[in-house]
This record gives sequence, structure tokens and C-alpha cells, in this order.
Amino acid sequence: MNMTDFIRALQAELVDKPEDEPILKMLFECYNEHSGFDNDQIRQDFEALYEAMNGKPLREQDEVVYATCALCCSHSEAGFIEGIRVGMRLAQEAGIVRE
Repeated sequence: MNMTDFIRALQAELVDKPEDEPILKMLFECYNEHSGFDNDQIRQDFEALYEAMNGKPLREQDEVVYATCALCCSHSEAGFIEGIRVGMRLAQEAGIVRE
């Protein structure tokens, strides 16, 4: 996704979002939804997870997978938000933007 497409997607998201939603969370959700971030490494890691759970009841597998996905999403969101913050600080220190 290029920046123009991302901005269009973000503008469309703004229509449906409540005004009190944090902007960084909204940016992450829009990016995450439109970035197509699903690569071979992630698929291999999930295959390894399922292999490690081989023989466990489906309900137990679901519990582990749901918890793993929630952890991955939280970690991804935290990394995205911290990356934005670091980028803004770098831009401020470089004199590209003002506080």
C-alpha cells in the first residue's frame, strides 16, 4: 500500500470512528487492516504452533491460538505506536517538525 492509498483508507475510517478514539490506535488499526501483513514466516510459525499442539483437544488448541493472536496483536500495536513516537521525536530533533 502506498501513502496515497493509506490516506484514502484513513479518511474512510474517520467517518465511522468516535471522536474520542486515540489517534495512534486509529492509525494502527487502519494500517493493520490495509497493509496485508501476512507473510511466509508468520504462516510457518503458526504451522509450528499447531504441530506443537498436535493431539490436544480442539478446544485447548483454540484457547492457545486465541491467546497467541491477542498477544501478537497487542505487541504489534505497541511496536507501531512506539515507532510513530520515535519517528516524531526524531523529526523534532532533526528540525523537520516543531513541537
